[in-house]
Amino acid sequence: MSVKRAKRSYAMLRTVGALVLREMSTSYGRKPGGYIWAIIQPLGTILVLAFAFSLLQKTPSLGTSFVLFKATGLLMFQMFRSIQRMVSASLSYSSALLVYPGVTWIDAVFARFLLNGMVSVLVAVLILSGDIVIEQLWLIYDWVLIVEAVALTLLLALGIGMLTCYLSERFEIFNNIWNMFTTPLMLSSGVLYLYDGLPKFAKDVLWYNPLVHVIGMMRAGFYSTYHPQYLSATFVMLCGLVPLVLGLLLLRRHHRDLLTR
Repeated sequence: MSVKRAKRSYAMLRTVGALVLREMSTSYGRKPGGYIWAIIQPLGTILVLAFAFSLLQKTPSLGTSFVLFKATGLLMFQMFRSIQRMVSASLSYSSALLVYPGVTWIDAVFARFLLNGMVSVLVAVLILSGDIVIEQLWLIYDWVLIVEAVALTLLLALGIGMLTCYLSERFEIFNNIWNMFTTPLMLSSGVLYLYDGLPKFAKDVLWYNPLVHVIGMMRAGFYSTYHPQYLSATFVMLCGLVPLVLGLLLLRRHHRDLLTR
C-alpha cells in the first residue's frame, strides 16, 4: 500500500512540475519582458501612490518612507488578488489537458497556486529589500509576523480561489458579481491607510475583511513601534480553511460535470 502511495505521490509531483513549466512558458515566457513585468507593475503602482500621498501628507502614517508604507500594504493585497484569480481560473485554463488520465483537476489547481505563489513572494522580497537598501532604512524586523502574514495570505488566496473556481465554472454570472463586489477591495483593506485611525463604525465593519488583518501583520513586522490590537490570525485561518475545504469537496464531486459544460 505504501509503495502505491509513493508512486501516486511521485506521479502527482511530476505532473504538477510539468504544469508549472507550462504555466511559466505561457503566462510569462510569451510576453515581452516576461517576469520583469511581474515586478514593474506593482512597483509602478507603489511609486505612483507614494508620490501622490507625499503631496497630501508631510509624513506617512508609519515610519519615514512613503514607498515602504504603501509597499507593505499593496504587495500583500496584490499577492492575494493575483493568486486567487489564477487558482479560480485553473479548470478553464487547463481544460484541454484534463482529458488525459494522468492529469487531474487538483494537479491543475496546485500547479497554478505553486507558481504564482512563488512569483508573488519573490516579487515582494525584491521590492521590499530593494526599497530598504535604496532608502537606507534601519528597521527592526519581526520575522515571525512577516512570515505569518505571507503564509496567511497564501492560505486565504488558495481557499477563496478554490471556492470561486467551482462557483465561476458552475454559474456563468458569478465572475461579474464577484468583480463588482471586489472592485473596491483595495480601498477597504487598509492598503492606503491604517485601520487604527478609522472611526469606530468603519472599524466594526472592516474588521471582518481578512485582508485588513494580514496587512496589519505585515506592517507590524516591519515597524517595531506599531502594535495593532485588532489582529486575529484565527479569523484569517477560518476565512481561508472554510472555503478551501468547501471548494475541494465541491470540485471533487462536480469537476467532471464542470469540464463538460
